[in-house]
Amino acid sequence: MDASAEVDDDFPDPLREPILRRVQFSQISRIDNLVDHVYEEFKNDFYPGETVSVNFEGERFTGFIREKTKFPELVRPDGTLERKAFARYFCYLDDKPGEEALVDEEHVMRERKVFTKQRLRSFLKNNVSRESWTGAPWLVKPKIAEDFRINADVPDYLTHDFQSRQRKSQNYSKKGEYDGPQFHNFYGPHNGLPMLKPKGGKGKNPHEDMRCPPEYFAEYQRALASNSDFGKVTPQGQPVAFHPFHNGPQSTFRMVNGYQPIAAKGHPKPAPPPPPKYPIEDLEIPPARDGTHRPNLKFLSEDTPTIHRISEGVGSGISMASVGLLLETWDTLNVYCEVFQLDSFTFDDYVEALRFTSEDVQCELLVEIHCAVLKRLVNDVNDKNGQVQITLPDQPESEEDDSVHESSNQPTPTPEPETKPPARSTRSSLAKSEAAELKEAANALPVDTKFHRAVEMDHSTRSYDWKMRLRKRDFADGRWVVVIVGLLNQLSRNPRLNKSCNEILRHLAPLDKEATPETASSQYHTLDVNHRIRILQILCMKSLETKVIRQYMEECSAQMTEHRKEKNEVQRNRKAAVEELRQLHEERKALQPEDTSPSPPAELEELEVSKMELEDEEPADSDEVMDSEDEEPHQGRSLRRANDRAAARKKKQEEEKERKEKAQADKAKKPSKQEKQLEKVLRKIEEVKEKIKLYEEEVRTIENDLREADCPRTRVLGKDRFWNRYYWMERNAMPYAGLPESSTANAGYANGCVWVQGPDDLERQGFIELSESENEQYRRAFQMTVPERKMIEEGETHVFTARQWGYYDNPDHLDMLIGWLDVRGVREIKLRKEFQAQREKIGLHMRKRQDYLSMDDKKSETSEPVTRISTRTKTYVDPTGYRFLAWKNNTALKEIGHLHCEPKLPVTKKQKGLAQKKEKALIIEDEPRQTRATNRQGKAPTRQGTRYNF
Repeated sequence: MDASAEVDDDFPDPLREPILRRVQFSQISRIDNLVDHVYEEFKNDFYPGETVSVNFEGERFTGFIREKTKFPELVRPDGTLERKAFARYFCYLDDKPGEEALVDEEHVMRERKVFTKQRLRSFLKNNVSRESWTGAPWLVKPKIAEDFRINADVPDYLTHDFQSRQRKSQNYSKKGEYDGPQFHNFYGPHNGLPMLKPKGGKGKNPHEDMRCPPEYFAEYQRALASNSDFGKVTPQGQPVAFHPFHNGPQSTFRMVNGYQPIAAKGHPKPAPPPPPKYPIEDLEIPPARDGTHRPNLKFLSEDTPTIHRISEGVGSGISMASVGLLLETWDTLNVYCEVFQLDSFTFDDYVEALRFTSEDVQCELLVEIHCAVLKRLVNDVNDKNGQVQITLPDQPESEEDDSVHESSNQPTPTPEPETKPPARSTRSSLAKSEAAELKEAANALPVDTKFHRAVEMDHSTRSYDWKMRLRKRDFADGRWVVVIVGLLNQLSRNPRLNKSCNEILRHLAPLDKEATPETASSQYHTLDVNHRIRILQILCMKSLETKVIRQYMEECSAQMTEHRKEKNEVQRNRKAAVEELRQLHEERKALQPEDTSPSPPAELEELEVSKMELEDEEPADSDEVMDSEDEEPHQGRSLRRANDRAAARKKKQEEEKERKEKAQADKAKKPSKQEKQLEKVLRKIEEVKEKIKLYEEEVRTIENDLREADCPRTRVLGKDRFWNRYYWMERNAMPYAGLPESSTANAGYANGCVWVQGPDDLERQGFIELSESENEQYRRAFQMTVPERKMIEEGETHVFTARQWGYYDNPDHLDMLIGWLDVRGVREIKLRKEFQAQREKIGLHMRKRQDYLSMDDKKSETSEPVTRISTRTKTYVDPTGYRFLAWKNNTALKEIGHLHCEPKLPVTKKQKGLAQKKEKALIIEDEPRQTRATNRQGKAPTRQGTRYNF
């Protein structure tokens, strides 16, 4: 026993739980057969934590498995197998610290004598047991089942009582449902005569089987006394139906040959529970216990939701709370890039530009973004007198006194009477009450408390505040930062923005420095990246209130309506073409000669031609044998005039071949009327096929235009079992690779990542964080709670709230994620369908991103070390070689003639004359036919202005 326990202790720990779960409730009776079955199943299957040998790059290393991922088989639409199911393992190598290998099951093996049948037999004998009756299941010992959280409740169909009843019912069904001779079958409709037995029974009475024991005969007598019709036969030879209850309820027993059974032993087999109809709720599916989990997420922020997890964004300075704002601002700026007059830019360039700090080098991407968005908040001084396009909170009286010009031009608002909330709450009443509460909170803010010098900085020049500066587009030399200071100062009166605005203003307009534009510009260079992201988020949020953005949305909506109409028209034309093709095929079949097969595809024409040539060379008489020049001369007895007959046959074959060739030539010169019609139909079929292809291509193009015009919302790919949301940003209202004319269009991608957001608070509290009773009920069903299941099945990385984000940027990890999703769940089957539909595009742009980022690594390896200049406040980095500095705002240069941060150039008389001549030439020139909806300026309001195929 001590030796067996010692062998049990040496058994690999990672294999204990999966093997015990596999053996639990198994009905393989013999221990040897059970060992063989389990060994064959687990000998090529490995689990995280196992010590294995890895064949990597032609060498053999020792290591252990860190992660396991299973890939399901892929089946094509026609049913053929595209890829077999397989598994991949991330293995740490002992001889290479800090490195790991990604291998499949063919390159992983266990050491000898680690997992053998003898060890497995000892392990099973020490941990499982089985009762002695036939069909008893194997059961894991209670203490071990509790340690591994293995369900120990034996199903009803595996209990001894159920098995015995089932065997008895099977025996009864073989004997006619009764034990003993069935004497009343003598009166059955098919038993007019007794059945004769074959010869061989010595001295055996043929009616001996019809005898019955005394107790059955007594039962028969009682039944006969209670019902006089029992056992009688009708004149037609049919038995009279026997009802034991004349005036009582109808019997529920099954009738046998028209009679009620006298005494049925046993109970009928209960119907098994119906299998669940998939898909069902994802968390109601039993968890997989094979060691697989979701592939690990990557994080952009320095802090991660997972403890002791080193983030990929270490050193970036970005907090987890800013990742969602970063994605929101990037998506807004790229979706509405035509409105802002900006070139599109990649997400990686955007992140690096926000982190860039240098007083010597100006980042055009960072400056142009701020100036372009600010210009949409307030009109130009020559456009409707510089009207403000957004709603702003009221300024305090102290600030109004400082701004004389503003107070003289704008009328004093009259206070509205306070309205009482109605007795019945509606949406409008709730909105009014909420606005009143916010107004009261704004009035309650401490006005005298001074955190910064934003007011003095905004009014450093009398009658020249941030609005007037913005009307005159005074952005040069970093003065756009002063506009942001004045705007944030006024927005700080909003209770929702008060805290974040004051934190930013404390740095941009500190109390210990002069309130000058130069101070604001220099302080922005040292501003934290999270505050920069917050500034852009506030600007983008306010820009969505402007009239130009709303008008753009309406134009996109109108264009989507036109696209849908055009798509319906194209689909109707395609349907008509398909019907026409079907009719043409019917005509072709009618015109096709019966002795000829249908025209073969193009790729089979050569095979058919070669086959016809071989048939032409065959002799007319199949019984005759052709002489061949390659054959050796016959050494046997020769026939007289054999050579003459061979020459005659050869001459006859040549004449036949010439006759056939002549017939084919005449046939080609003079085709019949039916052949002409057939040829005409075949040409028409090819034309219709080409037309259908054009229609299908047109539908795909229109669907892409619909996707690019769908700008009001950001669509989610789907949700997984734990309510995590998955986003692919290129899918939303933008070309997959950005604008083709962009200065960074050579990157070939826009975002290049699949982003994962945690569950919303309502979803988390209602579906994951359950009450104690619900957790206990879920534990009884699956031996774990939902949070515990989340920690196990998601692996090492998690996102717990909607403010936490992770991402995938590797096509292999995307395939692992698709394999992890369970198609039996209502949410994951939809998510997997979306991933499979977009898999090729997502993988392509992920690889494009890897190539684009690897260019910097190659440059950094070949270039000289970067020089750093240290000061007391910050460290400046030499910006030469930065990728995002290559971005240029070509859109602004093309449309307005200068950058947003530059002042507008004065127009000379010569330029005015050239512009007028150009306008006249455009008016005289014929306008091309438009196939798409246009805006008021005559331009298509899509992201790219026309259609592109990527």
